Amino acid sequence: MNDVLVLDRDGVINVDLMTYVTKPEDFEPIKGSLEAIALLNKYGFKVAIATNQACIEKKIITDTDLLKIHDYMKELLKEVEGEISYIAYCPHAPETKCKCRKPETGLLEDIEKSMNVDLKGKYFIGDKDSDILAGRRHGCVPMLIKTGGYGEKVYGTDISPPDEHCFNNLLEAAEYILKSKSDCY
Repeated sequence: MNDVLVLDRDGVINVDLMTYVTKPEDFEPIKGSLEAIALLNKYGFKVAIATNQACIEKKIITDTDLLKIHDYMKELLKEVEGEISYIAYCPHAPETKCKCRKPETGLLEDIEKSMNVDLKGKYFIGDKDSDILAGRRHGCVPMLIKTGGYGEKVYGTDISPPDEHCFNNLLEAAEYILKSKSDCY
């Protein structure tokens, strides 16, 4: 099996600082998130990230700074035998009204083109309403993570996925995905 799924970054993989992760040492993995990615990889899943990073257009960090943060995240993942296949990010502030900033679907289109995959029917795991909406609009199966401070606010609203697709953390979501694909877990 060689399946693919998409994750948001802040609040799903790492602690959402409610501002911006501006340097590698600010990147703090949520307990079990790196292990969740490694577990998904072990059972044949390629993992992509779709993340809004308005801090670039706001000139808080540069693209190079973001690359250093992502390189650090990848190093941490290597330690648990996990990997990210592709990272798509939107550098724009909300006021720009671009086509890539979630809840728009440009990041998902970028992932499809870059990885030569179709994300329709694939899982998109996030903690914000913009993640859930982007996933739905693109034909993905949205899953909500309640970590990060935003997930609890989305849970139970009209935007929230059904309860069976809402989880306390990424590790719980990964275990659900693997159990639902009983041929691999």
